[in-house]
Parts: sequence; C-alpha cells; structure tokens
Amino acid sequence: MKPRASLLAVVFLPLAVSWLPAAAADTAAMTVAVAPLYNNDFQAAALDKVPADFMVMAGAFAVKSDGANLFLELPGAPLENFGLLFGPVSKDGVSATGRFFGSKQGRKFPTFGVSLNGVGGYRLQVSPAKKALEIYKGDDLKISVPYDWVSETWIKLRIQVRKTSDNVLAVEGRVWAADAPEPTTWMIALEDKEETPAGRAGIWGSPYSGTPIRFDDLVLTPAK
Repeated sequence: MKPRASLLAVVFLPLAVSWLPAAAADTAAMTVAVAPLYNNDFQAAALDKVPADFMVMAGAFAVKSDGANLFLELPGAPLENFGLLFGPVSKDGVSATGRFFGSKQGRKFPTFGVSLNGVGGYRLQVSPAKKALEIYKGDDLKISVPYDWVSETWIKLRIQVRKTSDNVLAVEGRVWAADAPEPTTWMIALEDKEETPAGRAGIWGSPYSGTPIRFDDLVLTPAK
C-alpha cells in the first residue's frame, strides 16, 4: 500500500503546483486597477478657493477642512440649485464617482448628485425628501427608484454612460455608504436613443435644508 500512496503523491502534486499559479494570475488580472481619467481628492487644494480646473456654473463653492480632511463645500444658503463642471469632455464610455455629505434640518432635506455629458446631460441625484434615487437628463426626470438616505453620513455615487451593441446609450447608477464596498449591481438604469452631446462631468447640490453640502474624491474612469 505504501508504494501506491507515494505514486499518487507523485501524480497529483504537479497538477496542484501547475494549477495554483494560473489561479493566482487570474486573481491578479481581476484586481488590476483601471487608471483614472481624472482624480481630485482636494488634499493639495488651497483653502477657501475653487481648484482652477473647475468651471463653476453657480454657487459659492470653496475648499474647506474639518481638521483631518479637505473637501469642496457648498454653503447652506441661498436655497437654490448649484453646480460645477470638472474633468475632460466625453460623450460615452465614461464613469464618474464622488463622495457626498449632507444633513437634514427638521423636515427640510438637501439634494445632490453627479453628472456626465455637461449641463444638459445625465445626472444621478439623491432626493431625500422623495426618498428616491433619480436620473435626470437636463432638467427632465427620466427614472426614479426608492432610496432611504441617512443624514450626516458620507455616501458615494457612481454614474456611467456607455454605448450598447444597438448603438443606444445605457445610463446606469448606484449609491452606497462610503465606508462600505461598492455594490456590483446597478440600482437604477435607463436607455436613451436620442443623440446626446459630449460634455464634462459635474457635481450638483441644492441646500434646501439650510446646511452645507460637502463633495470629495471626484474620479472619472472608463465605463465598465
């Protein structure tokens, strides 16, 4: 019996050794990070100013600090809609993410979001008063799904626009807690057959609660 056991060891050991490097290679390939097209975490930005590469459409945005981190902040007044554009111009094949912080005051809530394709493009928006996650095209609401926002916590938003095999634009979005892993599925999506012009990414906020909205970690990557 001992010779047979040693023969089995000789047969199976090379198989195990040859399989492990292939698995490790596959795992490494799956975890390779995609180089960002744009990245701004504001850590090198000047306080009380807006980075020079941003185009402010409206709003008194400025870099602020909480003592441990720098971020872009929109004041809690006036109670209007504000936004700015950042990054390179793109039409499709791009994904935009950002980190957002807002707070409610009584029954008043802010709204905020991230967009692609310029001012008239696609915006993924958190609307806490409606308990909804929404996609707008320009000022037109296209689709809405339920979403319960938690006040005074950092969350992340991702929107991407890609062209499908039918030459139709697929617009997809999701939201998750900033300290949690990113989900692998999209929470909201639509298809648009209309031509959409190229444009820059953007962030948007409406401080209807009268409290500031904070923005951080703005990143553009190729769409998946």
